[in-house]
Amino acid sequence: MLDPRVEERITLAMSHEEPDRVPIWDFIDCRAAYDRFAAGVDDVVEASVRVFHGLGIDLCRGFVNTYAQEDTVGLESADDHGTPTISGRTNWAKWSIRSIEDLKAFSFPEPDRNHINTAWVEQQRSLKRSFEPYTMWVPGCGCGFHGTYGLMGVEFFSYAIYDARDEVERLLWQLTEHMVAMCEAAAANPDLGPLFFIGDDIAYKGALLYSPKFLRETFIKQLAACCEPLKQAGYKVIFHSDGYVMEVLDDMIEAGIDGFNPIEPIAGMDIGELKQRYGKDLILVGNVDCSQTLPLGSVDDVVEATKECLRAAGRG
Repeated sequence: MLDPRVEERITLAMSHEEPDRVPIWDFIDCRAAYDRFAAGVDDVVEASVRVFHGLGIDLCRGFVNTYAQEDTVGLESADDHGTPTISGRTNWAKWSIRSIEDLKAFSFPEPDRNHINTAWVEQQRSLKRSFEPYTMWVPGCGCGFHGTYGLMGVEFFSYAIYDARDEVERLLWQLTEHMVAMCEAAAANPDLGPLFFIGDDIAYKGALLYSPKFLRETFIKQLAACCEPLKQAGYKVIFHSDGYVMEVLDDMIEAGIDGFNPIEPIAGMDIGELKQRYGKDLILVGNVDCSQTLPLGSVDDVVEATKECLRAAGRG
């Protein structure tokens, strides 16, 4: 069971009411934190639980294996896709799709709904139990957009939009079927809630990765398809994209999102503006810069950035 104080803190905040303090939500990819709180623990779930509890983090939407600077790990995969090598803190990706011919030949299989409705749901329940009592586990998935361009890289995907648009959209919607199946499974099991996390990066610092027109014709529709069953089941949907998304944020709200993360300040996202503009329509998650201040700043830098967030958006 979740600690009643943590549950009340999160419930009040997501209802736009003032809790005892702002709930802390973070994604921890920091070897030093794991060495500090989970030294010698090989199981990544157990280690992550110790880190999140040790740091007093209220919500967790995912975790990763962390690597030291001297680590080199080969992760070659049979299907020639994924991350073939990790060296220190750098990943090298190997694209599955490298040509128009590859794009035309590639297909996602039909979603295995039986597996999703049983194994995936039980995995989420297990993680929820593992992170209790001090951290709420937030289940989630993508909506199929990032997962598709991640097969070929941003540059090739950008060309393929013009050179093979039908093939691009075929893959986008094939993958979205998988994501909708997970959203429907979560909707059928509301005990996994009350929050659901959907993450697909659509922007970088200062601008969208793709035109608003293209995103409205593809990504926004994919996002809406994922949000629909979740909203009907009473979930609050928190959406994640790095970068500057203001040009399509209204579209995302209309598609069904209830919250936004990470509100990246170095990309031009302003939590004060969002609070003033959207008031109680949007749960705001983030705005302490996660690419410079948190990993590279001093303790004083992080404290001041946090206080600035509270000054800009804490009222109410």
